[in-house]
Amino acid sequence: MTKPTAASCLHQPLAERLRPRALGEVVGQQHLLGAGMPLRLAFESGRPHSCILWGPPGVGKTTIARLMAGAFDAQFISISAVLGGVKDIREAVERAEAARDGLMRQRTIVFVDEVHRFNKSQQDAFLPHVESGLFTFIGATTENPSFEVNSALLSRAAVYVLQPLSVQDLRRIVVLAQAADALPAVEDAAIERLTAYADGDARRLLNTLETLSMAATQQQREQISDAWLLEVLGERMRRYDKGGEQFYDTISALHKSVRGSDPDAALYWLVRMLDGGADPRYMARRLVRMAAEDVGLADPRALRLALDASEVYERLGSPEGELALAECVLYLAVAPKSNAVYTAYNAARAWVAKDGTRPVPLHLRNAPTRLMKTLDYGRGYRYAHDEEGGFAAGENYLPQGMPAPGFYQPVERGLEIKIAQKMRALQARNASAGGADDGGADDGGGDS
Repeated sequence: MTKPTAASCLHQPLAERLRPRALGEVVGQQHLLGAGMPLRLAFESGRPHSCILWGPPGVGKTTIARLMAGAFDAQFISISAVLGGVKDIREAVERAEAARDGLMRQRTIVFVDEVHRFNKSQQDAFLPHVESGLFTFIGATTENPSFEVNSALLSRAAVYVLQPLSVQDLRRIVVLAQAADALPAVEDAAIERLTAYADGDARRLLNTLETLSMAATQQQREQISDAWLLEVLGERMRRYDKGGEQFYDTISALHKSVRGSDPDAALYWLVRMLDGGADPRYMARRLVRMAAEDVGLADPRALRLALDASEVYERLGSPEGELALAECVLYLAVAPKSNAVYTAYNAARAWVAKDGTRPVPLHLRNAPTRLMKTLDYGRGYRYAHDEEGGFAAGENYLPQGMPAPGFYQPVERGLEIKIAQKMRALQARNASAGGADDGGADDGGGDS
């Protein structure tokens, strides 16, 4: 990042003072900006194209758009979808036409921040001008563009997904701020807490650093310690300890409350985490995990509900979308519980890790060519749909000589009661047919 002059720094916020002036100064997003990566290639091509930058706050969406304008020597017009409207779009069109038809024949980039805030008609207003090439459209959004951006506009723009900044990226920003004489020395423990609090958001980190810098100057402090950091920023820093022991203790309490079928406790811990600043998207991912691990096939609807809650949050954001997370956590808490899928998966992984690579039995192999058929690939396979009850009793689906492992053991709760009954009935038919039992082991085989 370029170090600005003292005069230019007088009234600029720290985030603006440290905004990258060149592509190589951008911190993070190397999956897009690194050598040979999509956005880097777009910059190097010399030909701008319309795109949508999708990512959480403070990850560089506006910075990248401004750098595009500089790289392509284009007029940069910024519109806030929160404050703007059709009038702003018309003015942007007029300015783009003036730049195109003027003596310098300058390109125009129209940047729309929070583009998902524009309604359908407002978004449609860009279409003819994007198609004609009057200007290059760049939209920035924190919401999934598949849901929030018109399909017509979406089809005319490449979508680039920006990621939250890593802890290493955030540490680098602290170093850059110190190099720009924007703050005093910072204790390692304080840096760790600051980067955790920033949660991948460079703007949040820089605004916090600016607050600390002003306080340190007033108190004539030469170092920002962790204890002083907590003293200055107060309860919000104490509560939010992402990556620390308190954070993981709280998520553990939530998970165990769901597993223990206590809806009140589960809701309490969910709200505690959201109130403490935990990313709702992270919470949604954990709920999906709980549905698969602790409810499983006792109630398969739980996994679908967890995925739906995650999607609802992506559509609505905070605070509206958090209600869907609350609905999900209550459902998971009261649903019948089974970890049979979780246990079976881990058992299968452990088996495969220690077992040799057993060949696929000939009757189960695919035979797309004549040669394979002459080698008996697929010979003797029984098509289950042609058998009585859609089940080939006595057929073996495991490798030759592999005993029935019995990975999956359904519990006597919820839907798994019926699953267990069905498995027992099928095993009885296998036994009557003289074939595999208890999961389909080869009738005459043993351990290999």
